Amino acid sequence: MTVSQTPSTPPTHTPTGVLRQLGRRKSISAMTAEAHTDAQTAQSGGLRRTFGVFQLTMISVGATLGTGILVILGEAVPVAGPAVWIAFVLAGITALLSAVSYAEMAGMVPVSGSSYSYSYATLGEGVAWVCGWCLVLEYAVSVAAVAVGAADYVNETLRVFGLELPASLTTGPGLADNPGGIINVSALVVVALATVLLMRGARESGVVNTILVFVKLGILVFFAIVAFTAFKAGNFAPLLPMGAAGVTAAASSVFFSYIGFDAASTAGEEAKNPRRDLPRAIIFSMLIVTSMYVLVAVTAIGARQWQWFEGAHAPLVQIVEEITGSNIAVLLFAVAAVLAIFSVVITVLYGQSRILLTMARDGMVPKIFGVVSERTGTPLIGTLIVGGLVAITAAFIPLGELADATSIGTLFAFCLVNIAVIYLRFKRPDLDRSFKVPFGPVVPALGALACAFLMVNLGGRTWIVFAAWMAVGAVVYFTYSRRHSVVGQLSETDYQTTL
Repeated sequence: MTVSQTPSTPPTHTPTGVLRQLGRRKSISAMTAEAHTDAQTAQSGGLRRTFGVFQLTMISVGATLGTGILVILGEAVPVAGPAVWIAFVLAGITALLSAVSYAEMAGMVPVSGSSYSYSYATLGEGVAWVCGWCLVLEYAVSVAAVAVGAADYVNETLRVFGLELPASLTTGPGLADNPGGIINVSALVVVALATVLLMRGARESGVVNTILVFVKLGILVFFAIVAFTAFKAGNFAPLLPMGAAGVTAAASSVFFSYIGFDAASTAGEEAKNPRRDLPRAIIFSMLIVTSMYVLVAVTAIGARQWQWFEGAHAPLVQIVEEITGSNIAVLLFAVAAVLAIFSVVITVLYGQSRILLTMARDGMVPKIFGVVSERTGTPLIGTLIVGGLVAITAAFIPLGELADATSIGTLFAFCLVNIAVIYLRFKRPDLDRSFKVPFGPVVPALGALACAFLMVNLGGRTWIVFAAWMAVGAVVYFTYSRRHSVVGQLSETDYQTTL
C-alpha cells in the first residue's frame, strides 16, 4: 500500500497570519490535475474510474432512500401529525434547492471531497475545514443513526419464527423506553459487514448496492400497495394537530433522510465522466427519493391514524402485518428492510471514507486516511478506522440523538455549497460549467435560506452538540491541520491563494 501524494515543488512561499491561512484557496485546476495524476500514476495506488451515471445514481439513491421512511417515520409522525408528508416535501424542496447547487459545483470540480472540495476552491481553507468537519459529523453520525434502526426490523424477522433479541441487545444504554439496554448488536453487525464489503473494492460494493436499491424500491412500492387497501381519507383530519410548528420541526429532523444525493459527489474521482454524469445522477436521485418518501408517507397515514405511530417500532412492517395477517409477507418485508438499511450504510460509509481521503491528501487530517490499497483501489485503513468508530457509535447511542445531530451538520454544509455557487457566479463567470443552476443566484440563495430556516427549528440540545463539535474542530484545525496544510506548504506555482 502507498500513500497518494500531491504533485509538489519545493516550498517557496508560506502565507503568514491566521486570516491569510484561513483564506488560502486551492485552485480548481490543481484539484483536477491532482485527481488525474492519482488515477493515472500506477505508483500512487489511485482510485479507479468505474462508475457511470447509472451507478452514481444508485449510490445517491442507496445512501438516501429508506432512511427517513424505514427508520425515523415513527418518530416524525407524532411531531407533525397527518401532515408528516408535508414535512417530507419541505425537507425535499430544501434538499432539491441544494442539490442543483451541488450539481453545478460537481460539474466544475469533478473530484472526491464533495462540499469540502467546493469550499476549498471558492471560500478558502477555513470555511473548507468547517465544511469538512460538518461532513464528518453528517456522514458518520447518519450511518450510525440508520444502523440503529436495524434492530427493530431484525426483531420483526425473528418474531416470525417465535424468537426475539433480548432488550439488553437491541439498544444502547440510557433509552427511556428500554432502561435495560446495553448494546445494539444489530447495528454493530450491519456496520461491520458494510465496512468489510467496502474494503474489498468500490466496484464490488457498487454492484451489491445496486441490487439492494432495487430491493428497497420494491418493498416500498409493495408497502404502498398494501397500505392503500386500508386507506381512509379521514385519517388526515385534522391535518395539522400540532400546527405549522410541528411540521417544520419534523422537516428539520427528517432532513437527514436526504443527505444521500451528495454521496455521489464524493465519487468524483471514481466516475468515468464526472462533469457530465455527476450533475445528472444528483438530480435523478433527488426526484426518485422525494417521490418515494411522499408516496409511502401518504399511504402510511391513510392506513393508520397518526396517534397509532406514537411509540411504534418498525411501523411499516407492523402495518403490513396488521393488514395482511401473513407471516410470509412480514418476513419478506422485514428482511428486505434490513437489506435496505444495509444499502444506506454501505453508501454513506463509502462517502465518509472518500471525504477523509481528500482531506488527508490536503494535509487536513492524518495521512493514514489517504492510504489507498494498490490491490483493491480503496482507502483500506481509513475505511477500517471509520467503520470501527461508527460501529461503536451505533451500538451505544440512541437514534433520536443521532438523527438531529446529523441534520444540523448536513444543513450547514449544504448552506455553504449554495453560497459557493453564488460566489463563483460573480467571481468566476468564465469557468466551464457542465450544468448551471436555473435562475442565476436566486435558487442557491433560496437554498441557503431554506437550510438556515430548518437549522433554526432544531432543538437547543442539538445546537449545543453542534457548537461542541465545532469547538473540537477548531482545536484540531489550529493544532494540526493548518500546520500540515499542503496548500500552505507548496509554492503558488501549484496552488492559488486567491481566485
